[in-house]
Amino acid sequence: MTNFSYDDIVAATKGFSLEQLIGKGSHGSVYKGKLKDGKLVAVEKPLEGIRSLGDDPKLSNEIDILSSIKNSSVVNLIEVSHGPANKFLILEFMPNGSFHDLLHLHPDPPPWPRRTVMAIQIARAVVLLHEAKPPIIHRDIKPANILLDHNWNARLADFSLAVRDNSPQSPVSRVPAGTIGYLDPCYTESGKLGPKSDVFSFGVVLLELMSSRKVMDMDSDPSSIVAWAVPMIRARRVAEVSDRRVALPDGMLRPIDRMLSIAVRCVSENVEEAIDGGGCGRVGEGGGRYMVANLGSYKEKDDR
Repeated sequence: MTNFSYDDIVAATKGFSLEQLIGKGSHGSVYKGKLKDGKLVAVEKPLEGIRSLGDDPKLSNEIDILSSIKNSSVVNLIEVSHGPANKFLILEFMPNGSFHDLLHLHPDPPPWPRRTVMAIQIARAVVLLHEAKPPIIHRDIKPANILLDHNWNARLADFSLAVRDNSPQSPVSRVPAGTIGYLDPCYTESGKLGPKSDVFSFGVVLLELMSSRKVMDMDSDPSSIVAWAVPMIRARRVAEVSDRRVALPDGMLRPIDRMLSIAVRCVSENVEEAIDGGGCGRVGEGGGRYMVANLGSYKEKDDR
């Protein structure tokens, strides 16, 4: 692995210029960088407060987790560069932005086959984390944290809130963290964290993927995508939940119905709808693999 100096990082990001800024994470700002060999990377620069701490435990935890999972399902850590008083994360560069922007801001919404492929790719990322030893819980799965590579493959990113579940016999108890709308109520109400918390978030992402409705829409009643979509899905009103900007071909009705049914089981608190038991009657620790197996078999082609 090549060791990048602080000067290399400054040069790659043009001195962390505003024109290179591509996003903000929990720990700092993210810049597009071009290395000496022409390779494009993403460089996370710590916030001022974290910079002054030098060795922030949360940043160290993120580095530790990213270093343990090298896989095409996630945005991988390339290296950690040490500055005068801080650490910089050098990550793979995702040229096609976020899944959130593709779904809500892009003029051409993704077609149904591409959405199906993305759902499978995200589910595989969840499986990767939950089958680690010990399991890794992301805690902030949402479209803004799903980035798209040069082939429009969905890759899970931003592990700043991720934790390891070191107590496989019982969920980890932690102060709830994440994004409103994607947070598992069973987690926020009890403080008990487990793989099921990520599964709930994945279910919400599926609903957003299928409907293109924002997770919280204060101009609608109900405002929550879960409260809005679940009753219609249970009533088999698939067309009303599906993104109306894209024609719904007959051949996609079954896979879309399947994805929506899985989404309901991910977010449901009804024990009878549970896939693998667990608290709140929701998809348990084996739920990720169930999701991959039941989302369907589709050729992952480059058809955004």
